[in-house]
Amino acid sequence: MLTSLLDNDFYKITMQNAVIKRFPYAHARYAFINRGEHAFPEGFGEALRGEVDRMATLRLSDEEKRYLQTTCPYLDPTYLDFLAGFRYDPSEVTIEQQGSELSVVMEGPWYRTILWEVPLMALISELWYQLRGVSVSEDDEALIEQRTREKIELYRQHGLKIAEFGTRRRFSFAVHDRVVKALRHYGGEAFSGTSNVLLAMRHGVKPIGTHAHEWFMFHGARFGFKMANSLALEHWVDVYRGDLGIALTDTFTTRAFFESFDKKFAKLFDGVRHDSGDPIEFADATIAHYQRLGINPLSKTIIFSDALTPEKVERIRAFCQGRIGMAFGIGTNFTNDIGVAPMNMVIKMVEARPEGQGWLPVVKLSDVPTKNTGDPEMIALAKRILSLGGKEDESPLI
Repeated sequence: MLTSLLDNDFYKITMQNAVIKRFPYAHARYAFINRGEHAFPEGFGEALRGEVDRMATLRLSDEEKRYLQTTCPYLDPTYLDFLAGFRYDPSEVTIEQQGSELSVVMEGPWYRTILWEVPLMALISELWYQLRGVSVSEDDEALIEQRTREKIELYRQHGLKIAEFGTRRRFSFAVHDRVVKALRHYGGEAFSGTSNVLLAMRHGVKPIGTHAHEWFMFHGARFGFKMANSLALEHWVDVYRGDLGIALTDTFTTRAFFESFDKKFAKLFDGVRHDSGDPIEFADATIAHYQRLGINPLSKTIIFSDALTPEKVERIRAFCQGRIGMAFGIGTNFTNDIGVAPMNMVIKMVEARPEGQGWLPVVKLSDVPTKNTGDPEMIALAKRILSLGGKEDESPLI
C-alpha cells in the first residue's frame, strides 16, 4: 500500500530535521488511540503487520532527494543525506489484536519513530475499508472527482486559499491521488498545496506543513509546562530562521499559548494554526492578541484545519474577511468523502525520554477537553501549573 518514503505529511519531515538538530538522543513512545471505538475484523492486526514489515524496503530515491533539494532549501544537505540513508525499522512497532480490539505502539529514538504516525494511520484507514469489503466503483471515482471539483470551485469563487491535509484518514492512496489531481486541475490559485510530500511532488504543487502537537508535548516533558510553548517556538526559529512560520496554538490550550506568544514571536511567525475549539472565538482572540501587541492582523494569517467542511469554511470567511489573513487545510472532507463513515482515530506521542532522563508521560490539553490525551495525573498537573483548572476551563481564550 505504501510505495514511497515521501508518502507522509510534510510536517513529519520538517520536525524530523528539527529533532535531529536539537534532540538527537531523545526517545519517544507513541500509541494508537481508537476514539471511535471501532471493532476491527479478524486478521486485521496480521494484515497491518505485513504492511509495516514491507515498509522496511522504502528508501528515498535520487529523484525524490533532488525534489526536496529544489523545493525545500531550508532542509540542509546533511539532513537530506540522512534521509537518503533512512530505513524504517519494523521492530519499533508492536501490533496486537485481541478479538476486535487493536493495539499499536511505536517506541525508539524520536528522530526515527517520528515518521511512523502518518503512514500507519493511512494504512489502518485503508485496511479498515479493504478488509470489510468496502471498495470504490467507477461511478464512485467519477463522483469523487465531481465533489472535489465542486468544493474547490466554491472556495475559488470566494477567493480563498485551500490546502489538502487528508493523508491520515484517507479512504485509500488511489482516492487521495485522484483528489489532489482534481484539486490541481480545477483549483487554480485557490489550491495552495498538499501536506502529502509524495503527491506534492507528483502533481507539481507545494508541500504544506510546519510542526505538530508532539513538538510542544516533548518540550513540556523536557522543560516543564510553563516553558514548553516559548522554548518550542524558540527552538523552531533556531532551526528554520524564519522559514516555516506558522505556529500551532492548542497543545496546552490556546489561552496558555498566547501567554507565551509575545511580540517577538508574533512578529517572527507569519501566523498561527487553529486545530480545535470554536474557530470564530479563536479568530476573534487572535485578532485581539495581535492588536494588543501593536501588530496589524491583516499582516498575519490564521490556518484553519479542524474538521472543515464547505459550510464551516464559509462561516469563518464571513467573520475573518478584511480583519485577518486566512487559509484553510482540509483533510478528511477531501480524501474520505465517498459516502462511508471515516474512522475516528489518532496516533499520539504518549511518553518521552529526554536525554539523561527517564520516561515521562506527555500530555495534550486541547481547546476541546474531550480531545485531551495523556496520563490523567499528568493532565491534572499540567492544568494546575498552567492555571487551567476548575471554572477557568470555560473562560475565553484570552
